[in-house]
Amino acid sequence: MSRDGMADRLLIIDDDDALRESLELVLTAEGYEVQTVEDAGAAIALVETASFEAILCDLRMPGVDGMELLPQLVRRLPQTPVIMMSAYGTEELALEAINLGAYDYLAKPFLPAEALFTLRKARERARLHRENQNLRRDVVRAVGDRPIVATSEAMIELLELMERAAAYKTTVLITGESGTGKEVLARAVHAQSPRCQAPFIAVNCGAIPEALLESELFGHAKGAFTGADRARRGLVAEAEGGTLFLDEIGELPLALQVKLLRVLQEEEVRPVGETKTRAVDVRVIAATSRDLEAEVREGRFREDLFYRLNVVHLAVPPLRERPRDVPLLFDHFLARFRETLGKPVRGIDDNALERLVTYGWPGNVRELENVIERAIILADADTIGLHELPANIVSPAKGKSGSSGDLSLKRARREAEIVVIRRALRATEGNRTHAARRLQISHRALLYKIKDYGIRD
Repeated sequence: MSRDGMADRLLIIDDDDALRESLELVLTAEGYEVQTVEDAGAAIALVETASFEAILCDLRMPGVDGMELLPQLVRRLPQTPVIMMSAYGTEELALEAINLGAYDYLAKPFLPAEALFTLRKARERARLHRENQNLRRDVVRAVGDRPIVATSEAMIELLELMERAAAYKTTVLITGESGTGKEVLARAVHAQSPRCQAPFIAVNCGAIPEALLESELFGHAKGAFTGADRARRGLVAEAEGGTLFLDEIGELPLALQVKLLRVLQEEEVRPVGETKTRAVDVRVIAATSRDLEAEVREGRFREDLFYRLNVVHLAVPPLRERPRDVPLLFDHFLARFRETLGKPVRGIDDNALERLVTYGWPGNVRELENVIERAIILADADTIGLHELPANIVSPAKGKSGSSGDLSLKRARREAEIVVIRRALRATEGNRTHAARRLQISHRALLYKIKDYGIRD
């Protein structure tokens, strides 16, 4: 049965009357709702108006055969697993079908138990896919509209460290140039932590006047100073049970650094004008574009607070040091702005992409995001060209370019797949079946990719 209590709907496409009837009997007895057709034309007509939990399709049929029909089924029902069937199957043919989008392959003749087992696997895969989609929506909601997009080795290693640190309450220090996405990373830590349902409170320590910062952070008692006509909890208390993100921590005055150290060490806070402390349970993540070690040497930042904050250090590399991320970031921002701006821009030409990859990006990811939004607004055609890019990117000043790197979008995506597959194999200690489940692809598809990409366990 499906998750809503209704029977799973299956479609069988086969020109063999006996096979259709026998499969229908077996699957109906197992609680499936089965529809059968004998050719590709009838199948296409049916999937135009109906949805199915899985499709069983014969490879050899008169007229349009299964291999020709398969891409059309995948395009019309992208979330529905298609299981190919054939009495003339070879391993090469099975891999070709999987490469075209099939979920799995059954070689005729097969026992009813084999078909049922394959359908159960398909159902489990669909369940895992739904769970993953729900989890992804939760993370994206927590992170806002700026999910982390990366394929470079430096960023993958950073994200793996972030994932390990997220499970614990320990403090995290995020460093990096302006525009590298430090707050995005902080929100991702919170979203993947046990505190994800509690508040995430962000404070820019450099944006609040020093005279007001203590009250904003730690709260105040009624009458503590002129204008304090009522008590205030403060942002530390507002983050109770969740995460307090202190952006530009290097701007925090020395006097308040002492108070923050007390919050970290004693897990308590004393509002302005009060004599008693209050217990607080917050996780602190701090970020800065400054060199805090240099600030410590110059006496502008407390050494004890620096070491208390720097338990887990996430150093975000600038975009110019990871040019392989630029094509994927372009794809991400293009998809977002194409939707929000309502313009049917589909891509970018090779010359314009080369400029994006080789540009030095002093403003990092934030600058790239702004450039892509501007380019989509200016684009008259469905492809972004040099005319839509700012002059400083089209003709950069000498010495301002980054490394050229590899400009192939296809290769960047291929390398991204290799990284994710290797992570899945490491996480499952080389168990390819479990790795395929995590990757939400069939076992055969994983074997094909391992062979094609030359991945060693």
